[in-house]
Amino acid sequence: MVTIKEIEFESLGALNRLYDELIGGPTDPQKLEAAFQSVKADSRYILLGAFVDGELLGSMMGIICQDLVGDCRPFMVIENVVVSSRARRQGLGKKLIAALEAIAHERDCYYIMFVSGEKRKEAHIFYEAMGYREEKVEGYRKHLSSH
Repeated sequence: MVTIKEIEFESLGALNRLYDELIGGPTDPQKLEAAFQSVKADSRYILLGAFVDGELLGSMMGIICQDLVGDCRPFMVIENVVVSSRARRQGLGKKLIAALEAIAHERDCYYIMFVSGEKRKEAHIFYEAMGYREEKVEGYRKHLSSH
C-alpha cells in the first residue's frame, strides 16, 4: 500500500539513502538533520515521501515562492525528485507530483517549475506524461564554492 505524506525525522536515514541514489553520493547526516529541522520549521517547504508498506521509496520537495509581479501570486519550485531504483514504474512519482500539485492549488500558486538534468531522458518522458512541457528558456547555474 502506498502512502504519500510529509517526511518526519525518523525517516531521515531512508531519505539519505534516496539522496545517495539521486546524486551518486551520501549527504552528511549531521548537515541533513540541521537542514531538515530548518525546512520543517518553514511552512513554505513541503517535503513529501512515498511510503510503500511503511518504507520510504520516493521523495520530492516543493518550495512556495512569493512573486512580486502581476497579480503577485506565489509559484512553486520542485526540487530533489527521486524514486528508488527498486520502485520505479509503480506510480510513486505520479502520486508525489499529484500531491504537490494539490498543495500548489490550495496555496493559489500560478505555476510550478523545476529543472531536470539534460541526460535524464527517462525522467523527461515521465514529466511530459504528467502534463509538464519543456519551455524554450535558458537555464543558468553557478555553483558557489564553500568558504
